[in-house]
Amino acid sequence: MTLDVITSTALPPKHGYFCRAGGISTGIYAGLNTGLGSNDDPANVLHNRALVAQHLGVTLETLGGVHQIHSPTVHIATPETITDRPKADALVTNHKGLALGVLAADCAPILFADADAGVIGAAHSGWKGAVGGVMQSTIAEMIKLGAARENITAVVGPCISQANYEVGPEFLEQFTDENPDFSRFFTNGSGDRYLFDLPSFCLHQLRAEDIGHAEWVGHCTYADENRFYSYRRTTHRKESDYGRMISAIVL
Repeated sequence: MTLDVITSTALPPKHGYFCRAGGISTGIYAGLNTGLGSNDDPANVLHNRALVAQHLGVTLETLGGVHQIHSPTVHIATPETITDRPKADALVTNHKGLALGVLAADCAPILFADADAGVIGAAHSGWKGAVGGVMQSTIAEMIKLGAARENITAVVGPCISQANYEVGPEFLEQFTDENPDFSRFFTNGSGDRYLFDLPSFCLHQLRAEDIGHAEWVGHCTYADENRFYSYRRTTHRKESDYGRMISAIVL
């Protein structure tokens, strides 16, 4: 089966937000599960990741990632460190031929590029990373590698949309304690619940950094089961585990 890959014209050609179609995983992981931390057969996961690498024109050994922990920590990827997978939630590089990948299944995968400077980045941003500064940290590390703030493009990939992201009042308080203005990213849900707009919040954080361009691809992972894995959908169904999708970019 052909891979289902979402792209943006705002980024360099060699990138993709890979959906769940086209892999060999089965059962609850059916499709292109690329999550090394899932309980899927590791051989299937590696096969799926090899399909992604092939699509991007790199080898599996040069498709880098991190052990994601919902942090603002950024890994500097070089030919010597591309396979390290340290505890972090973003990667940046100025080395050609390295693919930077992050995993998500409702959280926001964000790909970055300054094509003129030859610097790219990839970040995994759930709500903790979004409010904790993972996007700001990624941009800062890209600038250290030679990127110009005004030339950086950031594209938020498929993630859970506001209509499907119900949270409690304590969640809202964590944001408004940080900045009362953050209340505008919440609307009323049922009872004492609220609906949080993760993609809009990510765009706000990105645009506050005065980068050249920021956009969201506009796909909700929870709403479209045929195309996307979703942690929240799995939780609602009380399933034992879930697949992870990879988003990756190559210089």
